[in-house]
Amino acid sequence: MDQDPDSTTIPTQQGRPAIFAEGLKKAFGKVKALDGVDVSVQPGTIMAMLGPNGAGKTTFVRILATLMRPDAGRAEVAGHDVLKEPQVVRSLIGLTGQYAAVDENLTGRENLEMVGRLYHIGGSLARTRAKELLDRFELSDAADRRVRTYSGGMRRRLDLAASLVARPPVLFLDEPTSGLDPRSRQALWDIITSLVKEGTTVLLTTQYLEEADRLADYIAVIDHGHVIEEGTSQYLKECCGGDVLVQLRLSDRTQTAIAGEVLSTFGDDKLQIDERAGQVSLPVVDGTAILPEVVRRLDSRGITRYDVSLRQPTLDDVFLALTGRPVEEVQAEGTAGEVHQQGRGRKR
Repeated sequence: MDQDPDSTTIPTQQGRPAIFAEGLKKAFGKVKALDGVDVSVQPGTIMAMLGPNGAGKTTFVRILATLMRPDAGRAEVAGHDVLKEPQVVRSLIGLTGQYAAVDENLTGRENLEMVGRLYHIGGSLARTRAKELLDRFELSDAADRRVRTYSGGMRRRLDLAASLVARPPVLFLDEPTSGLDPRSRQALWDIITSLVKEGTTVLLTTQYLEEADRLADYIAVIDHGHVIEEGTSQYLKECCGGDVLVQLRLSDRTQTAIAGEVLSTFGDDKLQIDERAGQVSLPVVDGTAILPEVVRRLDSRGITRYDVSLRQPTLDDVFLALTGRPVEEVQAEGTAGEVHQQGRGRKR
């Protein structure tokens, strides 16, 4: 008899965080991928772990998914310890990695039905779930085509569908939109949002600031294995030190340092200077009131060819303020210390 995942009692612990980690550490030789990570994610929410390649995001997900043991610390999923109750944890999670983990020689339908059987839900129910998910992910027209003929976006949608066959209450998405075009990324964002509205808890790792800003209820910024700041998107933007940014763009880049000196007189705690781009910015409170004085002081220093504007801080500004480095720079540092998940991506 087929077993319907919805008809069984899911062994979740009421009143506990859906995802919990305390003091997680993991090293690979001399490289500390995780160095004391604490995280708590409430049920039915999206938490984004935001950071560049090599920050420790994938290592964190692999530990939560029971694919790797931590060197120290503890972690729970739906109230169950990942080391003491790995089989229970695996029954409660879905996992989609950075690379679409689907069999290219099978059709989309066959991939989903195979996953259903691996979850022991039976052939009939597996076929039903496959059809439901193919419809939901707009893959019905390609259901009986071999996956090797799918586009990258179609493969990623199929991979996400496979992680939902058993209706897991907790979903780990490890950079799920990496490499996708804007349209495919938007489609996955819509799907993720709808899943959370239905009660799924999502841990999303990403290096896309826009993605974290758009999707997450809560964001943890991670760098070099440490959570360096956490909170809502709005809180993180406010942590830059002001409610708006005064931003200068100079026609003569040789005057960047002088412009920086001028802005620093309004507070230099989080002054940002990019001499290569000829840009200076400073988070301030009540920027409209001080803007005339900024212009007067620039003029008095002989700086006349520039654009000055006020704008709301972005998560790019947050990352620069917290790490002292722009996102583009840290992304270019590579993947040292990070173990990337390149295999099938699910443990059953």
